[in-house]
Amino acid sequence: MKDNGATPIELQSVIDAHDNAFVVIDENYTIVAANKAYSDAYGVDPAEIVGRKCHQVSHHSDLPCHLNGEDCPHKQVFETGQPYQVLHIHFDQYEQAEHVRIKGSPIRGADGELYLGESVFPIAKAHELCCDEQRILGHSPAFMACIEEITNAAKSDAPILLNGESGAGKEMAAEFAHNKSARSGKAFVSIDCTAISEGMFESELFGCEQAVSEGGFGGHEGLIEDADGGTLFLNEVSEIPLNIQSRLLRVLESGKFRRLGGHEDLTADIRVICATHNNLRKMVEENTFRGDLYYRIAGISIAIPPLRERREDIPELAETLLQKVTNGDNIQCKITQDSLDVLSNYDYPGNIRELQNILQKAATLSTNGIITPDLLQLDEYANIYQNPLADRRSNSRNNDDYGKRSMSELESEHIRSLLSQFNGHRSKVAEILKISERTLYRKLKQYGLQDVGKKRDKGTDGSQQPAGGPDLY
Repeated sequence: MKDNGATPIELQSVIDAHDNAFVVIDENYTIVAANKAYSDAYGVDPAEIVGRKCHQVSHHSDLPCHLNGEDCPHKQVFETGQPYQVLHIHFDQYEQAEHVRIKGSPIRGADGELYLGESVFPIAKAHELCCDEQRILGHSPAFMACIEEITNAAKSDAPILLNGESGAGKEMAAEFAHNKSARSGKAFVSIDCTAISEGMFESELFGCEQAVSEGGFGGHEGLIEDADGGTLFLNEVSEIPLNIQSRLLRVLESGKFRRLGGHEDLTADIRVICATHNNLRKMVEENTFRGDLYYRIAGISIAIPPLRERREDIPELAETLLQKVTNGDNIQCKITQDSLDVLSNYDYPGNIRELQNILQKAATLSTNGIITPDLLQLDEYANIYQNPLADRRSNSRNNDDYGKRSMSELESEHIRSLLSQFNGHRSKVAEILKISERTLYRKLKQYGLQDVGKKRDKGTDGSQQPAGGPDLY
């Protein structure tokens, strides 16, 4: 190969200079040269790789990726003559999926013939997407871009703030970031800030010396000490009481803290990842969240896409979640293609958690192990959330009205419906919503739903008694 017909260059020596996997492909998808890193990545001997089709090696497919519905760098470069980047899923020699970024560049031969030069940058292998006996699944552009963003953020030690709707998978994203970081061999400590009462929060987070009050706490280490050397994940960080936020800020800035009732400064080396579904900037403006703490935890902000923005992932997620929810009951369930089509067109205000609940209920209702569309009962969910899917079925609602509904209004209606269904039993409603009773009580006050579902009957003394048992609040 010659550069402008003047400088002789040996092609193989050029591509071998790349540290990452690099391959040269002709217009017929045939590999004409590859470096050792590329051969190693896909388990093909360098002497055997030239002459094979690129999609056979990296995708284990007999068809080019654009014919399988994927964004193809080969097609783009040969059509436009311009560089092109994509996110793809490749398969290694062990049939393990790997998320990669591909940078495709036009390369000209000595006779002017166009070739594609592909640089392959690994993002995450399949086993790295396993968190707490679950797998992070997806191949949609929104999902893959998010995975790449988290992978890049994990390389530094800066705080990460994950923004996303409830049920979108923020905790799994946080654990994935920890596993991809230099702290992966240390502890990953997670705390749900909605599940701890304000009185206990300080003790749980910072630890406690000997009993500090009559009938008080026993001495113990806090979660900050447990996370020393590793990662502390604060889920729903917006729920941290204001009086605790200043103490947390000190830990993040200096690494120093004191146990409750203690007088000695302790130190901890932690990386903090926070998550919230609330708008922290707005909370800062409203003085319900400290501005200095916000800017300290929002070193790297990453948006976790809701399920409705990654519809391509729904069938694979549904199949996997169905196995998960039926495994404990030793039930063999299959889902029909019609059901997958219906699920793919639903908007999921509750995201992945809601999809799992829908499938769990459908599996319970199935008498033959087959989940058909009628068992999904999406009309019930659509009535709660005013979902457009119900509009298409019944034409009884206006799509414009749906678009104007806020998430707060939708959440309020959902909680109201559950309270009515379960006669005001808050523990049951909290269990279904996967939140603490403390959080539910706060939402009831927020939406004015404290008395919904309470059917009161007269007691033997003529007094009014709430039906279904005593009210704890």
